[in-house]
Amino acid sequence: MFPLHVYQNRRDQLKGMMPENSLAIISAARESIRNRDAEYPFRQSSDFWYLTGFTEPDAVLIIGPGHPDRLFVRPKNPDQEVWTGRRLGPDHVKTGLGIDEGYPIDELDAEFTTLLADITSIEYPFYCNDSAAIVDRVMKAKGIKSRQQGRLSHRADLSRFLHQARLIKTNEEIDVMREAGRISALGHVAAMRACQPGMTEDQLASIVEHTFRMEGSPALAYQTIVGGGDNACILHYIDRADMLNSGDLVLIDAGCEVKGYAGDITRTFPVNGSFTEAQAELYDLVLSAQAEAIDAMVVGKSIKSFHEAALRRLTEGLIGLNIIEGPLEVAIEEKRYATYYMHGTGHFLGLDVHDVGMYEIDSKPIELSEGMVITCEPGLYLKKGSDAPAKYRGIAIRIEDDVLITQQGPEILTKDVPKERLEIEALMRG
Repeated sequence: MFPLHVYQNRRDQLKGMMPENSLAIISAARESIRNRDAEYPFRQSSDFWYLTGFTEPDAVLIIGPGHPDRLFVRPKNPDQEVWTGRRLGPDHVKTGLGIDEGYPIDELDAEFTTLLADITSIEYPFYCNDSAAIVDRVMKAKGIKSRQQGRLSHRADLSRFLHQARLIKTNEEIDVMREAGRISALGHVAAMRACQPGMTEDQLASIVEHTFRMEGSPALAYQTIVGGGDNACILHYIDRADMLNSGDLVLIDAGCEVKGYAGDITRTFPVNGSFTEAQAELYDLVLSAQAEAIDAMVVGKSIKSFHEAALRRLTEGLIGLNIIEGPLEVAIEEKRYATYYMHGTGHFLGLDVHDVGMYEIDSKPIELSEGMVITCEPGLYLKKGSDAPAKYRGIAIRIEDDVLITQQGPEILTKDVPKERLEIEALMRG
C-alpha cells in the first residue's frame, strides 16, 4: 500500500474531473467460490484498489465534488474473523485508509438514497456489474419518487476519467513497476539456468513462480505460459502438460505482481541451451524487430509507430528467409505476414496486465506520453502444419519487455533478463 495521501490525491483528481452535482460509486471485488467451501485467491478490483488501497471484498466507495469521501465496508465480526481473517471495520476507515467517513455495508442503500437528494448525475464504471446493480436497486427503491427518477436519468461511465488517470503512472507507481520488472526478470533467469530436456512445462513454470515468491511478490500477474516446441504457437497456452525436448525452443510468458502492479516478460530459449541455425535466424529477426520498435517508443510519436516498425522489420525478414513473398510494400499491404504474426506489438501495463487506457480518440491514434508503461512484444509463430520451409516449422518466438515512456527516451523496466542469443547460451551453460 502507498502512503495514504497518494490515494487521497487520486480521489481528489477524479472529483476534479467530474461534473458538479454528480456522485460516483465504485465497488470492490467479490470473493469467488472455486468449489464448495474453497474460494479462488481474492484479488481486488483494480479501479477500487487504485482509489483506496483497500484489499477487502464487499466494499463500496462513494465520492463526489463537494462531498466527503465515504467507504462502506463489512462490519467487525469476531466470530467470523476467526474463520476468514481480520476486517478493518467502519470505525477504522479514517485512520486506516484516510477516507473521511466509514459505514457498515448494510447501510449503503439508505445512505445512498439520502445522498441522491441533491444529485443530477450518477457516475460509475459501466463494466462493473456490482456498481450498476447498486444504482438500479436504489433508483427503484420505494423512497425514490418518479420525478426524481427522471431527474437522475443521466448516468455516465466513470471509466472515461478514471482510466485516463490510471494511464499515466506517478513516481510511486513507476518505482513499484520497476520492482515488478526486477522480480519478474529474476524468475526468467532462474528458469533459463534450471531448464533441462526431460522437464515438463509445468515444472519449469514452478521454478519461475517459486522465484517470484521468494523475492517478495505475493501473486502472479497472470497465468504463467510455458510452451515447448509447437505448443508456443498457441499464444495463451496454459496447459503446461508436455515434456520439454532437446532441440526445441521453449517460450515463457510470465510476470509477477507487486502492490497490485504487473510485470510482463516473455523470453524464448533453447531447451538444451544451444540455438540451431534455423532457430537463430528467426530469433535474431524477432530481436531486431523489438529493437527497432523500442527505438520508436518516443514521447510525441503515434502509439502505432512502434508496432509499424516491428511489423515492417518482421515482414522484411520473412521475405528474406523465403517464408513469404515480396515485394515488401505489397506484402505489408496484403498482410502476408499475418499467418506468422497475428497480434499487436504492445499493450498498456499497470494494475492490470492489459491495462486500461484509450489507444485512439475519435478514431485517431493517441501520442505516446511520459509516464505510460507499455509492453513491446513482437513474435513469430510457424506452426508445424504451416507452409513455411520445413526447417522453420514448429518454431515460435516472442520477446517481450516492459517499457516506460520518458522524455529521455524509452526505459526498459525488465532489462535484467538477457535476450541476446550468446548471453542466453552462456547463462544456460552456467
